[in-house]
Amino acid sequence: MVLLAVDIGGTFTDVVAIDPTNGQYQAAKVPTTPSRLIDGVRQGTQMALHLAGAEASDVERFVHGTTIGTNAVLERRGATTAILATDGFEDSLEIGRLRRTRMYDLFMDAETPVFLAPRRRRRGVPERVAADGSVVLALDERGVVETVRELKEEEHASAFAVCLLFSFRNPSHERRIRELIRELDPTLSVSLSSEVDPMFREYERTVVTAFDAYIRPVIQGYLTELTRELDEIGIHAPVQIMQSRGGITSARLVAERPVSVLLSGPAAGVIGARHAGSLSGLSDLITIDMGGTSADICLVQSNKPLVTAEGTIDSHPLRIPMVDVSTIGAGGGSIAWVDPAGNFRVGPRSAAADPGPACYRRGGMDATVTDASLVLGYLNPDFFAGGSLRLDVDAAHRAVEAFGMKLGLSTIEAASGIHRLINSQMADAIRLVSIRRGYDTRDFALVLLGGAGPVHGGRLASELAISTMVVPAVPGVLSALGLMVAAIEHDQVLTVAVRLDSAWPESLEATFLDLEAQVAARMKADKAPPNETATARSADARYVGQAYTLEIPMEGPVSTRALAAYRDAFDAAHRRIYGHAGPEAAIELVNVRVVQSWAFPSFDLQAASLPSGQTGPRARQAYFAELGGYVRVPVHRRDELEVGSQITGPAIVEQFDSTLVLYPGNHAEVQGTGNVIVTATSGANR
Repeated sequence: MVLLAVDIGGTFTDVVAIDPTNGQYQAAKVPTTPSRLIDGVRQGTQMALHLAGAEASDVERFVHGTTIGTNAVLERRGATTAILATDGFEDSLEIGRLRRTRMYDLFMDAETPVFLAPRRRRRGVPERVAADGSVVLALDERGVVETVRELKEEEHASAFAVCLLFSFRNPSHERRIRELIRELDPTLSVSLSSEVDPMFREYERTVVTAFDAYIRPVIQGYLTELTRELDEIGIHAPVQIMQSRGGITSARLVAERPVSVLLSGPAAGVIGARHAGSLSGLSDLITIDMGGTSADICLVQSNKPLVTAEGTIDSHPLRIPMVDVSTIGAGGGSIAWVDPAGNFRVGPRSAAADPGPACYRRGGMDATVTDASLVLGYLNPDFFAGGSLRLDVDAAHRAVEAFGMKLGLSTIEAASGIHRLINSQMADAIRLVSIRRGYDTRDFALVLLGGAGPVHGGRLASELAISTMVVPAVPGVLSALGLMVAAIEHDQVLTVAVRLDSAWPESLEATFLDLEAQVAARMKADKAPPNETATARSADARYVGQAYTLEIPMEGPVSTRALAAYRDAFDAAHRRIYGHAGPEAAIELVNVRVVQSWAFPSFDLQAASLPSGQTGPRARQAYFAELGGYVRVPVHRRDELEVGSQITGPAIVEQFDSTLVLYPGNHAEVQGTGNVIVTATSGANR
């Protein structure tokens, strides 16, 4: 019996094989294959099974995290999509909001996602539903059929996003349009706003529904291809997919609402980091997942990752619940460059997996963060990714030297500068998810994951005055491990738009129960035991007149006392986040939400013997500016360290999937949980 988890990253595809009887796991790391992602999945799966000594037929569960939807959007490879809107509202997608991300850029392109459906593929249909859900104008069914036929034949539309006015109050017209489309051509894909995003605000609802339609054929096609590949390998286990919110669900349910996985890429790392922190008794965490192309940062409070109801993709708003991850272009492949004003820059452009950093010997010529790490002596060129990828030290030196010459810097000055700049950018991003929201970084532990996270963590902790760092057993493949410890989870939301002081508890309770029934049906489809699921209720609220909302838990059943407690909690949250509150001001409940989850039976995870190979010398020269330059430091093998082992920096700890750099002032201790806990003395590394 074996459980498999596969996570596709920008540079590497990670696979973890777990024996649930004893919790032992093996991890494999293979280069991502951008031209056909499924090839990397297959290679990594076969390698993990080989390391675990298991057969394909032994696999009982297959969990997958994928960025296929995100890539389809960024690369504009989605379906030819048409939008059907209430007559007169077909331009909502293009009008957007009076909001600019670059306020003073006079030449910026429009930020509304018109590429999803240009004007010729946006059509109005005669119908009208009032704000209370009553039908003002009946649906013109003949007009709908004619419009759909025209869009299909003349514009070659294969996916339809249906977004009618106030359909979240009365979805009957949208559902009838789907029936008419399927009667015309069952192969056409249809997404309804009343199912994808049943909330008010026309523009946001149109955008998320259009994205769902745009990626639906891509996601469905990928899942079909994945199932076929697994069948060829001999794996017939159920396939589960990570969702943006951090829970998993079956591939079948993902195919019904593909937009739920559009921003799921970083979620698995956060779930894995939370699990690692909990093993060491730490529940308040800041996670930083630094891979080859980006760094993903998230705050976990009381063992719960922060979740937001609104994300962005390619600068476009995407109103779906997701783990609140801040992503910046800071990874091992981030390229160093000089801007037109002569300023030193690093990222966000990345060498990615192909061609990769100069040291990869795949044609890359630009100096990257990984090249700088090699020049600084932090990485072992013969044991990168467990020795599966030999790094070219001379190529790294040449690339960094050439970059330094542009600024009049020596090779070591350029390499050190690349690290200082990328660390500063990540520290600023951490401040945005913590201090900006009223949290003190000194109250949190820093969890380092990703292939590059443990290399940079000591410097980040110093700059942010964080005293404790957690390095999980397998930081480089922790996202894959996070997939395996994630719970099955589903959510449902509905706009209610009612003032708190005039809300009827009985009516709100009935609404919550209806949402719970909808969510329970999906949990049942995922075979979650109904008597073991956890249910959480919440509501998005605001002071009357405000444009933004805060999501606050609402304990059930709804009663006058529960509403009063909700009022107090809202005021407290508003004061913490914005620095003020209005206890006398009226509050409006905008949306109500239900989340149900079920955690799989737990088992103690233990890293089995991981790939080793030749590590090279057990000491080498590494650069530490505070020590005056290069010094000879001890190099330890992670799999040879016994529980209780203690190491004082400067030192380096190598393992197949990552490298931990202990800077002067850092002290590490190996725990029985598999974590390495690093503590930093006050003022270290400054």
